Amino acid sequence: MFKDIACIVGIGETGYCRKPGSGMSEERLQLQASVAALHDAGLKGKEIDGILAFPNLGKSEAFAASLGSENLRFAATIHMGGASPVASLRMAAMAVTQGAANHVLIPGAWNGYSGARVRETVTTDKNSIPGGAIAWDYYLPQGLTVPPQWYALMCRRHMHEYGTTHEQMGAVAVAMRKHAQLNPGALMCGKPLTLEQYMASPMLADPYRVNDCCLETDGGAAFIVTTVERARDLGKTPIYIMGAASGQPYPADEFTTRKDFHQTGLSIAAPEAFRMAGVTPADMDFAQIYDCFTFEVIQQLEEAGFCQRGEGGSFVEDGGIELGGKLPVNTSGGLLSEAHSLGLGHVVEAVKQLRGEAGDRQVAGAELGVVTGWGDFGDGSIAILRR
Repeated sequence: MFKDIACIVGIGETGYCRKPGSGMSEERLQLQASVAALHDAGLKGKEIDGILAFPNLGKSEAFAASLGSENLRFAATIHMGGASPVASLRMAAMAVTQGAANHVLIPGAWNGYSGARVRETVTTDKNSIPGGAIAWDYYLPQGLTVPPQWYALMCRRHMHEYGTTHEQMGAVAVAMRKHAQLNPGALMCGKPLTLEQYMASPMLADPYRVNDCCLETDGGAAFIVTTVERARDLGKTPIYIMGAASGQPYPADEFTTRKDFHQTGLSIAAPEAFRMAGVTPADMDFAQIYDCFTFEVIQQLEEAGFCQRGEGGSFVEDGGIELGGKLPVNTSGGLLSEAHSLGLGHVVEAVKQLRGEAGDRQVAGAELGVVTGWGDFGDGSIAILRR
């Protein structure tokens, strides 16, 4: 459908920070990242004719007005939380190859530290997440008010059924922190973490400790999708989109009553994406896995097919996902140690790796990589990219 015809041609990021906050609106942050992506691609704002805005964080027409995109003819928002950026990448690839747009911008940024907290958002707006009405009626009254508490139930069930351990989750946290030490832009650069320190960190929502949870940060990123043919006119080395897919578990808005408790949207999407790409998980040189929590790295590695269900814990042990291991994961530090860039940063890092622009954290000879997204109660998205 769009294999090797659509590509990523521009990437951009803001700086990431916590206290005292960005000092900018979320719209301005997204515009800053978008301008950086335009500069990287060698494009002008007027050449953007498609925009896929992140849910609840901006409107395509507002970005178009600020960027001078006079011919906006394709706009949409995919409501899949943190799975939206990679799902939007897929939609953008379809748009540019089917003639709906020439250059599609996908921006996303937020004041995740200095702005409204997730607890405030969820408890004041039931439409802030799919399943919000169910959360209001059944989760919040039981004290389950924020994602660490919801996802802790998923993690605990996996621990019960497969013997996944705290030390294995700690291996994920330690790997992400190691990678952040090689990334000057990561908020945890200069703050290494040992497994002993991880095990001694405070329990937040059992079985999740503080270091099992992603960072709350201000900032964001953006990327631009076009066709390979148009990319040649820009003189930019394209990063090819080999395959991409998205999916949702059933039911998508409630997870405690699922027939297959561990099935997520990625369980459906990953086989489709790898079939389209004509490659397998074993062919990947790296993986950028949406790491809202340490266990979700383990679970997504399983559901994407890098190992069997129940084997994710052993897969991440002994440096298996560190640089130099069998599958380097989240080479920038990810949401756990770089910043929470809503999942767009994972795409940006994948492009850097495939361009050979990742500096000290570069995976030698990287030619193939995978990016995933995770949102809400298990929505999933995935893209396979190549240089």
